[in-house]
Amino acid sequence: MDSIKWPYEWRENIIRSEARELPKADQAYYQSMEADYDYDTKRQELKTLSQDINTRLGKTDPLAKILLATTDQYLQVLELVKFRGSKEFGTFSKRLYGSTHDHLSGDYRNLWEIGKNLGAVFSHPAAAHLSFQHKKDLNAQQSVEYLTNKLNNYFAAGDFKVVLSDGIVSDAAAGGDAIKLNAKAVFSERELRVLEVHEGWVHVGTTLNGRNQPWASWLSIGSPRIAAHQEGLAVLIETLTFSSFPSRARRISDRVNAIYLAESGADFREVYLALMSQGQSEIEAYSITQRIFRGAPLTGGAPFTKDLSYVRGFVEIVNFIRSAIQLGLPELLPMLFIGKVHIDDIAPLYQAYLDGIILPPKNLPDMFKDLNGLYVWFGFSSGVAMMDIERVKAHFIASLSDLPDACPIEMSPQK
Repeated sequence: MDSIKWPYEWRENIIRSEARELPKADQAYYQSMEADYDYDTKRQELKTLSQDINTRLGKTDPLAKILLATTDQYLQVLELVKFRGSKEFGTFSKRLYGSTHDHLSGDYRNLWEIGKNLGAVFSHPAAAHLSFQHKKDLNAQQSVEYLTNKLNNYFAAGDFKVVLSDGIVSDAAAGGDAIKLNAKAVFSERELRVLEVHEGWVHVGTTLNGRNQPWASWLSIGSPRIAAHQEGLAVLIETLTFSSFPSRARRISDRVNAIYLAESGADFREVYLALMSQGQSEIEAYSITQRIFRGAPLTGGAPFTKDLSYVRGFVEIVNFIRSAIQLGLPELLPMLFIGKVHIDDIAPLYQAYLDGIILPPKNLPDMFKDLNGLYVWFGFSSGVAMMDIERVKAHFIASLSDLPDACPIEMSPQK
C-alpha cells in the first residue's frame, strides 16, 4: 500500500478544482517511490520458498496448498507494483482482488448487483433520518488515548499500541500490532467505536493470534487472497456490536459502484462527480475515488479493485456462518479469528487444530467465545430471510404511511 499512496496535499487541489486539476499520478510518479526491496531478488526468494514448500510438504498437503496459494499471490503483488500507473496494473488487481462482474461464492448475483442493492438500502429515507452528524470533538492525540483505554479491555497490556502517524492518507489504518491515526484527523466517539472493533478486534487481533501460533506464524500475514474475508469479518463485527451507522455502510457499497464505473471506462473526474451527484460530500467523494485510482491510470478502465473486499467478504462470511450453523458445525466459527484466513482454509486449519498443530485464538470477541447468542441471531435471521418482505411491508403501509416525520428525542442530533 505504501507503494501506491498519494500525498495528503493532493486532496485540497482536487476538491478546490472540482477534479479539473489532477495530480500526475503516472508511471513516472510511482517509479520515483523507491521500494525497500529489490524486485528480482524478492521474486527469486518467493520462487525458492514455493519450491521449499513443495519439497517439505508436497503439493497435496492441505496446509501446503494454503502456503503455495499465498506465495503465488505475492508473486502477483510484485507484478502489480511493477505496473503501477498502467493498464496492466488493473489486470493484476482483478487477479488479486476480483472485479465487480464476479459472482459471489455459491450465488448467482455479481458484486455490482449486490453493491447497487445495498446502496439503495442505505439511501432509504430512514437511513438519512438516522444519519445525523455525531460531533467530531476528539483530536488525534485524544483519540489515541481513548482507543488505548478501550482496547486495554480486549488485549493484554503491551500487546498492541495506538500511535499517531503523518505517513497515512486515510484517517486511520491498522498495521501489525498497531492502529495508526492520522495526526491531522479529528474523530467522533462513534467513529472511534468503529475503529475499536474493526481495526482493533479484527485486524490487530488476528495479527496477534497469528503471531501466537507456535508453527503457523504465517497466519499473522494477510495476502490479497484473505483481504475479502478479513474485511468482511471486520464489517460483520461492526454490525454485531451495533457500532456501524448507515452513512458508513453506504460508503462501503458506494465503493463497489465507483469501481464498476471505473471498470466501465469512467475517469477520475467522472467517478468523483458521480459520487457527488449521489449525495456524497466532497471529502467522501474524494476519499472513495482516490482509493480506487491509487496505482491505476486516472483515465479509467483499470482501477484498483481492493475495495470490493468489504462487500464480497461480508456476504461470504455471513453465508459461511449460516452454512456452518445449519450443517451442525458451529465450532468452526472461532477459527475465523486464528489469524488471517480465507473461508476455504477453515476446514484444513480446523483439522490442524485437532491435530495440535494450530492453537485456538487468544483474542476472541465474546460472541465467538460463547456461540449460543450467535447461533440464535443467525438462526432467526435465516428464518426471517425466507419471508416475502414486500408483502409484509404492504401490510403495514396503511397504518404507518400517514405518520409525520419524527425523531425520538433520545436519538435527536446534539445541538
